[in-house]
Amino acid sequence: MSEAISRRELLRRAALLGVLTPSWLASGALAGPLAPLVQGRKTKRVVLIAFAGGVRTRETLGAPEGVPNMAALAREGVTFSRLRTSNLGHFGASMSIFTGVSEPRGIRDNQRGPDPTLFEYLRKDLGFGQGDVWVTTSGGAQQTNYSYGLHADYGARYGATILDGDGIFNAKFKGLLDTFGRPKPESPERAALSERLRRGLGSGASAAERENLERVERYILDELTRGTTGISGANAGDAKALRLARNLLTIFKPRVVGVVLQNADIAHGSFNAYSEVVRRNDVALGELVAAIKEDEELRDSTAVFVLPEFGRDRDLNSRRGLDHGDGSDDLNYVAGVAWGPDFRRGHEVTEDLRTIDFTPTICSLFGAKAPMAKGAVLRGLFS
Repeated sequence: MSEAISRRELLRRAALLGVLTPSWLASGALAGPLAPLVQGRKTKRVVLIAFAGGVRTRETLGAPEGVPNMAALAREGVTFSRLRTSNLGHFGASMSIFTGVSEPRGIRDNQRGPDPTLFEYLRKDLGFGQGDVWVTTSGGAQQTNYSYGLHADYGARYGATILDGDGIFNAKFKGLLDTFGRPKPESPERAALSERLRRGLGSGASAAERENLERVERYILDELTRGTTGISGANAGDAKALRLARNLLTIFKPRVVGVVLQNADIAHGSFNAYSEVVRRNDVALGELVAAIKEDEELRDSTAVFVLPEFGRDRDLNSRRGLDHGDGSDDLNYVAGVAWGPDFRRGHEVTEDLRTIDFTPTICSLFGAKAPMAKGAVLRGLFS
C-alpha cells in the first residue's frame, strides 16, 4: 500500500502490530496540570540522566567548552564535583544510581536485584501510575532491569515503563511506514469529525482516556517525523534515548523520566571516538533541556539531574583508549549536575558525596520515602 494513510489509521495499525499496548492507553499520561507534591516546592517533574558508559570529569565539566549544554546547566544549577561512584562495572554502577544502594553486580550480570528502584518507591508511596514513570534506554537486555527489582513489597507492579531507543522506534515503526506509507495530516473537517466521534464515545472511554489516545497519536507521529528512527553515528543509541525522553516530556508530561546512556563505553578502543560520543550526547542533552524551557508547563516545574555512573582510567591504554580499572580518582569520582526550580543557582558542592545519593534526593523532592536506599539527600542542593 503506497498511498498515505490517515493519522487515526496509523494509530490503529500500530496497535494491531503490537507497537502500542492497551496499558499505554489505560494507564497513560496524566491528562491535566500537576500540582507540586511537597508544600513550598515548585518541582512537579524530574528527569534523571545516567550518563553511563564510563565518563570522566576531564571530558565533561573539566572541559566545559566541549560540553556547553551540561556546563550551562551547571551555571544555572548545582555542580557536585566529587561524587564517589560504586565502581562495580557498568550494570551495577548504573543500577546503583536508580536504587540508592551500591549494587554488587559485574559488567556481564543480567538479572534483577533485590533492591527497589527509585521508580518503585515513587509509584508505591505516592500512587503514581504507569504512565507517570518512564525509562528510556540506549538498548540492550540489561537495561530493562532498571525498571524494577524483585523485593516482595515492590516489584513489577510498581515498575517504570521502559522504552528502548534502539528498538521499538527503529524496527517496528520503520517497518510500519514501509508497509503502510507515511501518514497524512487530517483536514480541518476530518479533525472536527474525529473530535465529535471521540466525544460521542460515551461510556466506552473517559475524557482522560480519549485525551491519552490523542497524546499517544501525537507521540507516534513526532517520533516518525522528527527522525528518531534514522539517527546514526557513534552515539546513536544514546541520542535515541534522549530524543524519546524529550518527546515523552513534551507530549505526555509524566512525573519522572529516567534515561540510561551507554555509548561512551567505546572509549576502550578509541579516546577520540569516546570524546565524540560525549560531545554528541551533550548536543542531545541541550535539545532536551531546550524543549523543557520552551514548554510553558515544563519550564518552571521540571528538575534535571545528570551524572555518570563512574569515570575512566587516568592514562590511555595500549590502543589509545581508556579502560576503567586503575583505582584512580579519575575513575572513582565523577561530576554531576542538578538543575531545577527549587535548587540553588551557580553553586558548586566540593565535598565528597555519592552517586547513590540521587535516589533518596529525588524521593525527598517528591515527598516520598526510600527506606532501603543507603544514600542520603544531597547536601548543598536546595536554595
